[in-house]
Amino acid sequence: MEKNGFPVAFIDSEPIQKLFRFPETKLHRQPFIKYKGLEESLYIYIEREREREREREQIRGDQCPGHKDRERERDRERQRERAEMESSEGKCKILIFGGSGYLGKYMVKASIFLGHPTYVYSRPPTAKTSPSKIDLLHEFQAMGVSIIHGELEEHEKLVRLIKQVDVVISVLAYPQVFEQLKIIDAIKVADNVKRFLPSDFGCEEDRVNPLPPFQQFLEKKRKIRRATEEAGIPYTFVSANCFASYFVNYLLNPHEIRDNINVYGSGKANVVLNYEEDIAMYTIKVANDPRTSNRIVTYRPPKNIISQLELISLWEKKIGRNFNRVHISEQEIIKLSETLPYPQNVQISILHAIFVKGDLMNFEVGEDILEASKLYPDLKYTSIDQLLDIFLVNPPKPVVAAF
Repeated sequence: MEKNGFPVAFIDSEPIQKLFRFPETKLHRQPFIKYKGLEESLYIYIEREREREREREQIRGDQCPGHKDRERERDRERQRERAEMESSEGKCKILIFGGSGYLGKYMVKASIFLGHPTYVYSRPPTAKTSPSKIDLLHEFQAMGVSIIHGELEEHEKLVRLIKQVDVVISVLAYPQVFEQLKIIDAIKVADNVKRFLPSDFGCEEDRVNPLPPFQQFLEKKRKIRRATEEAGIPYTFVSANCFASYFVNYLLNPHEIRDNINVYGSGKANVVLNYEEDIAMYTIKVANDPRTSNRIVTYRPPKNIISQLELISLWEKKIGRNFNRVHISEQEIIKLSETLPYPQNVQISILHAIFVKGDLMNFEVGEDILEASKLYPDLKYTSIDQLLDIFLVNPPKPVVAAF
């Protein structure tokens, strides 16, 4: 049985009745964007009902004071809604690989926050999938993220998906670094992507010369950069420097009661500690900025440049106690990089490059490398001082890096 061309069960269902009762709200207009099979016919039907209601109001409202003012306000609201929908439709569609990972979850939320239709490619859940990952994917879906389950080996599926988006961002963990070659191959076949950001997000790998274990680590990432360039794909390479929450936990151990804090080398080398949420926000902006196409962008907000000794002193002032500084010499660190097994030898080599040599600040930004806080001066980033205040109240949990 049908009513106005639609099944009665459908028209009388609670979601559709809500649409009829609240015809002017933006929330109830959103289903037309998602369910394109019903969009046109249902939209025409509801607009016809609205028009009939306006005609009835006009007949009644001529004798009602303020009716024309209310009608004009409704018209303005409808125009605002249409403008917002058109603006949303004009946003680049972003596909994220590794969206459920440590940095990936921030990237997904930043993309949604900035109004982009967002897709996450994720492995199909299994009995071994952690409950926290399942909960995170459900959270993404509630935010409006489109979750596509699949493997990176499914080439044709990747190509079909990539053809639907404008920007591809990889936030895959280091063990999957060469898996990005499959993404690059799919992007080449799709031949429509406006920007690809491979999973860099650390130091500027083309401008450092670290100890051998870290050098070998970076060489794999450099191969992904060269493959991207050779494929002729529009890219942006991001040097996000240090993940601030991760390194504050590692360096200061705020979750533990300790008397000693390790200092690597002299502790005077400047580093850059950027809050993970800010890294994600900068990255989504960079991915959609024509100024950053085929460029390297580094994240060096001035208030996040700090030495290890300065960081320790700042933390001491905030918590009202002092620590014994235990210096680990450069010679000892180099020896450890030669004797420790993998991946500890990589970890100690990273500490040497960042906190002993100061490699994050050993090159100038300019024509070859753009700096994010100068590109987006209106973005209110979290300073390291503000981040330590967060650690006082609600400290982020320590995490283990994947190698």
